Amino acid sequence: MLQVTDRLPLLEGVNQEGQPIKLKSYIGKPLVVFFYPKASTPTCTVEVKSLKDGYSDLISKGYAVLGVSADSVVRQKNFHTKNALPYDLVADESQQFVKAFGVWKEKKNFGKTYMGIVRTTFVFDESGNCVRVIEKVKSKEAAKQILEGS
Repeated sequence: MLQVTDRLPLLEGVNQEGQPIKLKSYIGKPLVVFFYPKASTPTCTVEVKSLKDGYSDLISKGYAVLGVSADSVVRQKNFHTKNALPYDLVADESQQFVKAFGVWKEKKNFGKTYMGIVRTTFVFDESGNCVRVIEKVKSKEAAKQILEGS
């Protein structure tokens, strides 16, 4: 998993509209990249709504916000539209983002072991250096957790 002081991986992908997303274009401003397991699931919905509710506070601190999951463009589009999100969601079907950030890990749920995205938030400074990793994301307080550390 990426750690504090690691550089922002300069990956390219597509957002919920199928439009290109280049992480390189975020250099020059603070950036929040949050990973969530699956669009439209209850806990992920709570998390994106927390970030939506805190979006103006994040923007006032200069942050750009980008959500990432391994869902398809269509699924991300539906999730984005349904929740009227003010920030982009990356459709990382190839899992290049989740693997580069190191959030694709073994998980356990109800006695089953499987591979999946571990809910994690990364905060980068204007130079693209990781300044914070939030591994214990509280979905209801996702924006507050980011702002408390800024």
